[in-house]
Amino acid sequence: MNNRKLNDNKVAILATDGFEQSELQEPMKALISEGATVHIISLSEGQIRGWEKGNWAITPVHVDIAVDRANPAEYTGLVLPGGVINPDKLRRYPHVTDFIRGFAGLNKPIAAICHAPWLLIEAELVNGRTVTSFESIRTDLENAGANWVNEEVVTDGLITTSRNPGDLDAFSHRFIEQLLTETPSSSSV
Repeated sequence: MNNRKLNDNKVAILATDGFEQSELQEPMKALISEGATVHIISLSEGQIRGWEKGNWAITPVHVDIAVDRANPAEYTGLVLPGGVINPDKLRRYPHVTDFIRGFAGLNKPIAAICHAPWLLIEAELVNGRTVTSFESIRTDLENAGANWVNEEVVTDGLITTSRNPGDLDAFSHRFIEQLLTETPSSSSV
């Protein structure tokens, strides 16, 4: 990993109940270990609970701010964890897709894993892009105009995608590299 740290970076992780526990925790740990400040953003303040090994996770996650009060301009990047329940629930809310589009409009990196590319579809960010995801949403992505590939991690512009929890190391590493190298004024989502 690059020797530079993310000390001046504030990163948003957008999730709600039913997120895949490891897909929130592992990127968060990697970002914090590089010096980033991480805010958990959800539909409302309080706590959210993940899904882990076929059951609800025991330990809830504290929400820092509700999505309708969060501003993409305050963050350097966005992580979208998967799980089946989490992105399916989030994509129903226009303020969620507006928040995601805000990152795209500001040319800031967005990373989505597993089923989270459903949110990229809803935000209309996949047409003409090469992406990956959990295999069961391949057709959804292709129907939205994406070129789906079966690879560990894929970056197209400022959008990074991965397939599943087995890809978390590569996913986190690639997103951190993007935060270290991309500047909002010189990149395009």
